[in-house]
Amino acid sequence: MKKYFLAGLIIVFGLFILGCNNQSTEKKPKARTAKKEQTTTKQAKADTKSDDAKKTVEQKGQKVKLSTRYGDMVLILYDETPKHRDNFIKLVNEGFYNGTLFHRVIKDFMIQGGDPDSKNAKPGQRLGTGGPGYTIEAEFHPGFYHKKGALAAARQGDQVNPEKRSSGSQFYIVQGKKTSAAELNNLAQRTGAIYTPEQINVYQEIGGTPFLDTQYTVFGEVIDGMEVIDKIASVNTGASNRPAEDVKITLTLIDE
Repeated sequence: MKKYFLAGLIIVFGLFILGCNNQSTEKKPKARTAKKEQTTTKQAKADTKSDDAKKTVEQKGQKVKLSTRYGDMVLILYDETPKHRDNFIKLVNEGFYNGTLFHRVIKDFMIQGGDPDSKNAKPGQRLGTGGPGYTIEAEFHPGFYHKKGALAAARQGDQVNPEKRSSGSQFYIVQGKKTSAAELNNLAQRTGAIYTPEQINVYQEIGGTPFLDTQYTVFGEVIDGMEVIDKIASVNTGASNRPAEDVKITLTLIDE
């Protein structure tokens, strides 16, 4: 049975092999801080252009409402990740996610859902291995990173999934925590990631999980209801980080 988990959390969360349960989210650090801040005029213009492009996506992308007993979140799907966007829209239209759970919740990290096996799951039942029967090609984009509120696709670990293909349905929403420029720089030295000054500032002021960058496809973000992430991330959990009381999900497309 395929096991989807968030791999590589050793540095931040201790020995975190979410092995047999959930799709992986590996740590991918963020870029060289000092070097980025000293960028050339040409580089700065490129960064600005990239930021402007992302803002355009945020304004024009498909919006989705995610409802839980803790409140609603509004997600926006990025047009630059069309395979993930179209698949997510398809599943939402089919009602695939309705009644599924946020089956894996880790405070200061993320909340994970999308396992169809979580519908009507029995108490204590191990979850995180289900899906629609297919995976999706990775769609990495330098402008999309694991800031708080990022919507990303879970996946199997590199050992069995070297192409970093995403689960066909399981996703996670980042809570994370604030990261200093020094920590980002240390991560960048190991991974070669490069961040814009704006991205560095977001990680410092808002937080996220930069160790996952370039490892998992980020295909959207929360644009309203960020406080709901914190509420869900704070619930009591049991074995395999499953909430002690089920947190059911309903997803609907927002027509404009």
